[in-house]
Amino acid sequence: DVQLVESGGGSVQVGGSLRLSCRISDNAGSRHCMAWFRQAPGKEREGVAYLGSSGTKMYVDSVKGRFTISKDNAEASLYLQMNSLKSGDTGVYYCAAYLAAGDCNSSQDNFAYWGQGTQVTVS
Repeated sequence: DVQLVESGGGSVQVGGSLRLSCRISDNAGSRHCMAWFRQAPGKEREGVAYLGSSGTKMYVDSVKGRFTISKDNAEASLYLQMNSLKSGDTGVYYCAAYLAAGDCNSSQDNFAYWGQGTQVTVS
């Protein structure tokens, strides 16, 4: 199984930046669709950013131009750089993955592997 471990969450002021990291076991990121999801208090979990094994990136409209998803195969890590943070970005952020060639399918049901989550609070 693929193991995912997130880090980098914390508290930040509106307009600030954070970078989330997700350590990926077995460098599985080269063969998987990788993504970041988040769940705000009282809301359903939503996809934020996706990175296919093809290299194609997708973002939810609310974070376009502010968030950047990237991967470092040498470090076996997935990142989410978050800039110009808003209070609406508050939530628990999860790293997720599923085995797939090419581009990601954004449906949560596809994602077989999940991290434990890391809290991001913007105030």
